Amino acid sequence: MAQLLIRNLEEDVVKALKKRAVAEGKSLEQSLRDLLREAAMPEVARRVAIAERIRAMDPHARRGSDSTLLIREDRDR
Repeated sequence: MAQLLIRNLEEDVVKALKKRAVAEGKSLEQSLRDLLREAAMPEVARRVAIAERIRAMDPHARRGSDSTLLIREDRDR
């Protein structure tokens, strides 16, 4: 695997990246790896990855929900 060295990053950028890593429950290094991997994806794959991450935030999210079920739930209320 390759290694990168990035020089002259502003201190506020580093602080923000560290804060982001903590919020994600990751090390700074892992968080940066994930960010770079995502940035290197083709645009369509990046959008799909973002949508999946958003969907994962809601444990009750439905994938391609059946409209019949939604209509029945609404009617039963």
